[in-house]
Amino acid sequence: MVDPGLRELRAADHLLQELAARLALPEGAFGCTHLVRGDRPRVVLSLTVPSEPLLSTVRERLTARGHDVRHGLPDLEGRAVLFPGAAALTGTLTVAEVLMRSAIDRVTVLGAPGPSAPGTSLVTREHVRPQWRDGELVLTAMPAAGGALVPFEVPEPTPCCADH
Repeated sequence: MVDPGLRELRAADHLLQELAARLALPEGAFGCTHLVRGDRPRVVLSLTVPSEPLLSTVRERLTARGHDVRHGLPDLEGRAVLFPGAAALTGTLTVAEVLMRSAIDRVTVLGAPGPSAPGTSLVTREHVRPQWRDGELVLTAMPAAGGALVPFEVPEPTPCCADH
């Protein structure tokens, strides 16, 4: 776990992507954000790599860069920014293609009782952020125009109170 003291998801996303590039993380790596509540609300990061020796190297390199690195996770429900296949989730894909190309296990639709149909189109907007739920990486989507789906999380959210 890395606690950079960030308060915004976008900044945490950018830091994870920057760290992945600087550390040359392999394709099998996962990088997640976790919301920490309490006296000091913030966003912390977790990185998981495919092997223990590589994990030790990543820890050493992060510490050398001045990051506060701790063992463990703040929770089991991280929001994945880096995950196998994430780079392949661009443009419009079917749900089946999303599942086949990435580590995402399931696509759910807000308000729908079951999983989405494999042939349903998903307009990725180049911003796919699934979450860990009960050991599965789950992407939550919502209905869009023309019977398609879009990821629930938008790439450029409107800040709260932006209009006043």
